[in-house]
Amino acid sequence: MRNLLPQRRKTREVAVGPWIIGGEHPIRVQSMTSTDTADIEATVDQIQALWNAGCEIVRLTVDTPKAARALPEIRKRCAGIPLVADIHYNHRLALESAPYVDKIRINPGNIGGMENVRAVVERANEFGLPIRIGVNNGSLERDIALKYGAHVRDHILTPPEEGYPPEALVESALRNVEMLESLHFYRIIISVKSSNVPLMVQAYRQLSAACDYPLHLGVTEAGTKDSSNIKSSIGIGALLLEGIGDTLRVSIAARSTPDKIEEVRTGFRILQALGLRSYGVEVVACPTCGREDQGFDTTRIAREIEQRTAHITAPVKVSVMGCYVNGPGEAAEADLGVVASGKTARIYREGRLILEQVPFGEVTSKMIELIENFAAEKRG
Repeated sequence: MRNLLPQRRKTREVAVGPWIIGGEHPIRVQSMTSTDTADIEATVDQIQALWNAGCEIVRLTVDTPKAARALPEIRKRCAGIPLVADIHYNHRLALESAPYVDKIRINPGNIGGMENVRAVVERANEFGLPIRIGVNNGSLERDIALKYGAHVRDHILTPPEEGYPPEALVESALRNVEMLESLHFYRIIISVKSSNVPLMVQAYRQLSAACDYPLHLGVTEAGTKDSSNIKSSIGIGALLLEGIGDTLRVSIAARSTPDKIEEVRTGFRILQALGLRSYGVEVVACPTCGREDQGFDTTRIAREIEQRTAHITAPVKVSVMGCYVNGPGEAAEADLGVVASGKTARIYREGRLILEQVPFGEVTSKMIELIENFAAEKRG
């Protein structure tokens, strides 16, 4: 695919396990476990399922001493998978986690002052770990929140009615960056997430202009699958179209492993739609119209191919076309394409006709067989 995107924003390079985040390196797709981290079996199963689905970095919450004590066994059984410890409030959990993870996610402003921040930095330096500064609407420091319109009601800090402006998130992020930089720590990745898509986009734009650290993109609290996929595609996609972003996570409100895998697939689909990464089976299908040949159900065939090849992570582009007007042209641009032609179908591989007069009832099974073989060849 011809790259029509603007030049990607140049950032510092930060290592997370085997990956380099930033610079011109690939934009990495992340997810986060929904299990109780102290439940080793459930957590390991979900981490491995995410990894097998293509997830490149897995974050897990470390919110209790019991969760921290589970990390050595989780690390042992998930060797080679980049893991991130998600820490809030209790800096000691970051200290305990450091030997067993590849990155620490904190908000330096909520772990109890510079003495605690210094302890986390020293521990991160001991193991060569990066730190992600994660700022959300709900994690703003009190003085910043008040500066941008929050008010206290019944001893509770309440956001302004119109919401916080992007400047609030950016100011919080940069303050936390300054805390780490004052300790001569520069292995930093930053996020400024919000459930408000326009706010999230504006905050990342401002942050991108203000520093050169790699940015982790995401729309937080984006809702259940359909809502999240739409919000994430708009918000993350808008920034990637501007060359902003070095790693990403699609956030879906769900606990099941299949929904967590959906986070990974949607993340890759966003990158794939922009020509930034290739992943899995991408089905290009015509929108159907009166020209669709009688008996050829484009929608059903496309859906069945997507469903029955969802386990494939090797990149394969497939076209399903219901008539011969645009069919051959689309097939020429796909790895595998099927085109209805009268009462039977034609199948193409990389633009070359390989099968003719395929009965419509056999199209799905034949295409899936060819896709699986093509993917196996790409895996090598």
